[in-house]
Amino acid sequence: MDYMRNPKSNMKHMSPSQFFKKYAIGYSMVLPFYLLFILFVVVPVVVAFVLSFTQYNMIQSPTFTGTHNYIKLLLDDKVFWKAVSNTLVFAVIVGPLGYFMSFFAAWVLNNLKFRNLFALAFYAPSICSGIAMSTIWLYFFSSDRYGLINNFLINLGIINEPILWTQDPEYILPVIIIISVWMSMGNGFLVFLAGLQNVDKTLYEAAYIDGMRSKWQELKFITLPQMKPQLLFGAINVVTNSFGVFDIAVSVSGLPSPNYAGHTIVAHLYDYAFIRSEMGYACSIATILFTITFVIGRILMYALSVHDNPKRRSL
Repeated sequence: MDYMRNPKSNMKHMSPSQFFKKYAIGYSMVLPFYLLFILFVVVPVVVAFVLSFTQYNMIQSPTFTGTHNYIKLLLDDKVFWKAVSNTLVFAVIVGPLGYFMSFFAAWVLNNLKFRNLFALAFYAPSICSGIAMSTIWLYFFSSDRYGLINNFLINLGIINEPILWTQDPEYILPVIIIISVWMSMGNGFLVFLAGLQNVDKTLYEAAYIDGMRSKWQELKFITLPQMKPQLLFGAINVVTNSFGVFDIAVSVSGLPSPNYAGHTIVAHLYDYAFIRSEMGYACSIATILFTITFVIGRILMYALSVHDNPKRRSL
């Protein structure tokens, strides 16, 4: 019973041979994951952080420059701040909107008979590349008279000249947002649908016996608390996808976009890394982007995680 209550205290009294004999198989099973995680995640992040303090063009050896890249990025690079502004607007709109629309669609379709067929229809856009989906949407937002939206508005007499959806800086970001919201529903929708199907149905039966009478109470007191792991996973995905937008923006408005109206942080990083070959400067952009997503991710993990209260346990 003492070991079940506090297994860590029992591990302190084990000899190395006993510990190895008891836990060797378990650690050997997770070792490949940790090796791959360190090799493909931890090492690139550390290398990028180190290179952010250098001037490196991928031909000559890196030259240490201290905080020069960060000073230039934060104080002199106006295009970077334009990219930050566009990315924040994009994330604030696409993130919450796609998140709640995915959950609402999953909640509604979970009660339908042919939910698997509808799930496939919602999930299909997410398995296609952003470039392919942008190509389809560009047929709707074509800037000539033959674009579906322009043609529809002209026939109704709402406009006389076609709107330059992908060339006018006023419309570029809204077009990117519309396409991204439609594509962002797939992964989150599938995760939420799986979470809804795994909620124990006896909880609903017990709640209705105790007097619960509305779907809103069912959602608030049973569904959402039971789905915190899926809600957390969906929120983390939304943050990373929103701040990592690149292919849709470039496909719609090009690189660079007119007046940098569709320029994002990742597009700025790509510009300096693979077009200008200034890897040190690009790594400083990547480090700031990593810091932003990491901080927001930790806030979401704290907000959506289940915390045990010692006082409640003692009661």
